[in-house]
Amino acid sequence: MYEQKSQNPFNLNDIVQEIRDLQFKKDIKREYLELKDFYLNDEKKDKLKEMSRYKRFFFQTGYLFASIFQKLNPLRKLLVFLGLIFIFLSRVQADSQSFSNDSAFWGGLLIFFVLVLELKDKLLAVEELIAGRKIQKALLPEESPAIEGWDVFLFTASANEVSGDLVDYLHMDNRRIGVTIADVAGKGLSAALLTAKLQATVRAFADTALSPSDLTGKTNKIFNRDSLPNIFASMVYMEISSDSNKINFANAGHLPPLILNETSVTELEKGDAALGLFLKGPYRDFEISLEQNQTFVAYSDGVTEATNELGQFYGKEKLFNLLKNSTSLSAENLGRKIILSVEQFRGEAKVSDDLSLVILKKKQIAA
Repeated sequence: MYEQKSQNPFNLNDIVQEIRDLQFKKDIKREYLELKDFYLNDEKKDKLKEMSRYKRFFFQTGYLFASIFQKLNPLRKLLVFLGLIFIFLSRVQADSQSFSNDSAFWGGLLIFFVLVLELKDKLLAVEELIAGRKIQKALLPEESPAIEGWDVFLFTASANEVSGDLVDYLHMDNRRIGVTIADVAGKGLSAALLTAKLQATVRAFADTALSPSDLTGKTNKIFNRDSLPNIFASMVYMEISSDSNKINFANAGHLPPLILNETSVTELEKGDAALGLFLKGPYRDFEISLEQNQTFVAYSDGVTEATNELGQFYGKEKLFNLLKNSTSLSAENLGRKIILSVEQFRGEAKVSDDLSLVILKKKQIAA
């Protein structure tokens, strides 16, 4: 994530240190892969796969330049076009040395001017996203809140500056605590804005809702009414109580939560439709009683769909194998173990999706 630095940008020592910290080959490879991922659509990627190595190199270069050019506004397209013409003239007019030098200089200057304008736009956008991220982070709870009678780990990490995942909890009356994990479809600012609205809606209904399914149904109506067409969100809303080992929850299109036993992992029943797909649910209530040495795990697809440099998915099987024989771990230690495993699997590959976890264990009363 981009962060503004307070120090002088022309401090020579800082520049030298940044150069020393570079892993040139690895950084170039990562930047180039991100460039292709951003500018080339699936159709072009499929065409490139069918080409020979050398043919692919030339076509890929052409696709990239064409796509980059198309994303410029009309004025900048014209400036780049003029710059390329001037540089071309500097090559074909070799008989006039002064004209050749002048045209090459002006061509390079025009293209450099466009690069500066594009950088300015990027920095403005990133500054706004960073400000949005700070606000979003301030609205989220601490990772491991102190909830009486429960060992709890809450975690969310965004793939970009702002997140489309939501992890939240709320203390209510009668010693009830509401816990939410949700994933809004899409990425970037649009998903982040809808995530903030979803959080506000859940909090508004939590105190008065008769059950998790009642809250989910009311939230769905608001989300369906106010969000854009074809936008949806998955959500698991859970309620726990300090004096009970029960977890009551409703699942709106989210990945089924897991129950971790001493030697096995059980995937719970699939939930109902995601928020925003239909005006009316209906949504069902589920109830789980956690026995000794059992753990409840809800997670986003940022865990199982994390990809490595070969494009392989982390997957359910790897997650389930990791969870087995981990019952003795605290909620936080188990969460950290999952996060570390995903990070090690991903390696140098780009983070492709937000990652969120809710882990609940009932504290045992000392005899």
